[in-house]
Amino acid sequence: MKFYNLKPGMNPRRARIFMAEKGIEVPMVEVDMMKGENRAPAYLAINSLGTMPSLELDDGTVITESVAICRYFEEIHPEPPMFGRDTVERAKVEMWNRRMELELLNPIGTAFMQLDPFWKDRLPQVAEYGEISRTKGLKRMAWLDTHLAGREFVATNDYTVADITAQCAILLGQHTGTPIPEGLDNLTRWWESVSARPSARA
Repeated sequence: MKFYNLKPGMNPRRARIFMAEKGIEVPMVEVDMMKGENRAPAYLAINSLGTMPSLELDDGTVITESVAICRYFEEIHPEPPMFGRDTVERAKVEMWNRRMELELLNPIGTAFMQLDPFWKDRLPQVAEYGEISRTKGLKRMAWLDTHLAGREFVATNDYTVADITAQCAILLGQHTGTPIPEGLDNLTRWWESVSARPSARA
């Protein structure tokens, strides 16, 4: 089994944190995006989109997309449960993970791609769109702050994949100009708690 990794990448980090929470160790193959290794024929034969992460199983099967990789590991290593403990919890985790993707991670990621100089020669940038996305991300942080009042975690009483998605979104924002605004005490408390978990350094 091999995990094709991009160390600073948000989506590889999601899968790495998930694996660390379950105590799963998989050999890592670093893909150097700066050198274009993700666009080389050898890697495109593994993942035709050239994105990371990719998980190659021992039989040659390849699973891409971080949540799909997490679901695979949930099936073969069910403890601790990271997608919910029963039918209702699994639905709630699915709901909140999707919300964290669409309402938090996407606008923060879009702001980064549209405004950061790193992407200047890599894709067309529209600064106005980036600022609109940043504003949405900040508004969704305020929304999440309200949701977290009196709650330890995002979806259930356990730390789940929904927390991991939100955690990776907030981390990206902290490093790319969309940090948690002052006054969002519930979100800050949650952020400090999840950041203190050993898996946060995976």
